[in-house]
Amino acid sequence: MHSLPLKGVFRVLLAFVVPVSVLAQVTSGVTDVPVDQEAFTDSLSVLYPVDEWAAETPWGPGEHLVYQVKVGIFNAGEGHMTVEALDSIRGHQTYRAVMGIKGGLPGLRVDDSYTTWIDLQTLQSWRYIREIDEPFYESYRHYEFYPDRRVWHRTDNDESGPLASSLPLDDIAFIYFIRGLPLEVGKTYSFSRYFKEDGNPVVIQVLRQDEYEMEGVRYSTIVVKPIVQTDGLFGQGGEAELHFTDDDRRILVYMKSNIPLFPGSLTLHLRSIQEGVPLNPESRDTAREGRLNRAALEPDTIVRR
Repeated sequence: MHSLPLKGVFRVLLAFVVPVSVLAQVTSGVTDVPVDQEAFTDSLSVLYPVDEWAAETPWGPGEHLVYQVKVGIFNAGEGHMTVEALDSIRGHQTYRAVMGIKGGLPGLRVDDSYTTWIDLQTLQSWRYIREIDEPFYESYRHYEFYPDRRVWHRTDNDESGPLASSLPLDDIAFIYFIRGLPLEVGKTYSFSRYFKEDGNPVVIQVLRQDEYEMEGVRYSTIVVKPIVQTDGLFGQGGEAELHFTDDDRRILVYMKSNIPLFPGSLTLHLRSIQEGVPLNPESRDTAREGRLNRAALEPDTIVRR
């Protein structure tokens, strides 16, 4: 995959295309307030009824994950990943999911967003928009994907190119796709579904089971090493590791990647979880059972909502 241009001092955290930056500063701009998870999911269930044709997923509309970002020992703010809503793209029902980055140093502000539209049934991407507003660099890219013609098209500059897969995935869609994999320890998964050919294959190595603790909350995790054809954070030189919850949700709770020419790593730490509602009937039942099981555990062992 292509890395984003290194034109600013801020470039943080976009999985599979993140360029390496030393002075990244990120703030979500979303207030982190306590929520009654069960009451919230009940209201979401009314708003988003089950769909028997939807693919099985551990995530769904309403999911909102907030992260603390560090560069070395320094706090660098916050970011978020959110499954915002359902949309229709050329007659195809999709999830609209967003990674948001906002913040910066005094006088040097960042306001970035990366939005993907993921098909409810096939989990392929139909649209991808990347908006970057950073010191010394601004960029807007709007991709439309046409699998029937095996073409991607940028509406912002009228550029087109060959689509590498009939079930394409963009940078953000790939993160959600990984969360639905079995992730069996010791196995390696290889996919050639990135929408541009030079980004393939994407290799996922499942290294081990582990534990991770943040702010007194303990997580059982599965550790994954992504290897992608890029010089960004998930390229081979970054030696990245992703820690997903070892439960039905497969939530990313921790990420670590080395920063070339810098004595430290970029790390991402989960701060809070607002669960959404999967649309697939079996996935929704699994999610509800998981919430009930976690609620029955001791307070110091459950994931903070």
